[in-house]
Amino acid sequence: MEPDPKVSIIMPTWNRAAFIMDAVESVLSQTYQNWELIIVDDGSTDNTAEIISQIKDNRVQFYKAGKIGIGIRLKTIGIKMSCGSLIAFIDSDDMWAHDKLEKQVKIFLDYPDAGFSITGGYNFRTPGIPLEYFYKQREGLKYGDIFFSFFRSEAAVLPQTLMFRKECMTVIQQFSESAPFSDVEFILGLALECKAVILYEPLLYRRLHDTGYSIMNWEKGYNEGIHVIRLYRDKGKLPAAMARDALFRLYIHSGEEYTNFKKPGKAIHNFLKAWMNKPFSIIPVKKTGKAVLHYFKSRPVN
Repeated sequence: MEPDPKVSIIMPTWNRAAFIMDAVESVLSQTYQNWELIIVDDGSTDNTAEIISQIKDNRVQFYKAGKIGIGIRLKTIGIKMSCGSLIAFIDSDDMWAHDKLEKQVKIFLDYPDAGFSITGGYNFRTPGIPLEYFYKQREGLKYGDIFFSFFRSEAAVLPQTLMFRKECMTVIQQFSESAPFSDVEFILGLALECKAVILYEPLLYRRLHDTGYSIMNWEKGYNEGIHVIRLYRDKGKLPAAMARDALFRLYIHSGEEYTNFKKPGKAIHNFLKAWMNKPFSIIPVKKTGKAVLHYFKSRPVN
């Protein structure tokens, strides 16, 4: 790889006029400057196009894709338009640390066998005020085969932290037409075929807001997780015991979400599913009791 490889940054967007300039400015302010930003618009009906038209930087491209609605297809459109040897993704309501590109590009120079890299980060509602970090560890790195790490909750499946060599395109082409689980399957597909580096430093700042994808589609996210665990288990890529552990954690977490959203029936259903994967664990029983108690406490008193 050349010493200063070009990075093609793909930004899918839909009706993010309120946030998109924060995202774009976090790219413009990168310490590493050999990049292009390709914004792929998914049929926005707000003034996103007008806002982007005010940017006077020929490295920023804006493409109206029409309404597609599937993130991986929007990313694929951007990748086909790209000319960089490295590909990165950023959502139009998130932000990057100013040195994210510089540090990830260095990873590929230091680890020539790595096919991709992911980083740490945190969620926020108010810029500059972290809520939850993706990893307890916030410095250092891990290099090697990390496929199992995703199923042990040791690695986060977040495309916004991802940078990969464009030569790994065979993986994304494999999943570009599938839905609705393609983003996660793409990263797991990379992990099956390529070595990787996890850079634990928090370099992605993921915005939480009421119209954000992770907020509006949290149920879909859990269903996606269940799907991929079963998929790789059934393919023989994931040991049965590891799959049970992963399903147990996922059903517990989803049950807790349902409890918070005052849906005790669905919460108890998920805790039961967790218990079926680990019948000797007392955790699902305790969680079920908490869901029932939460339900009765939240009922209006007549």
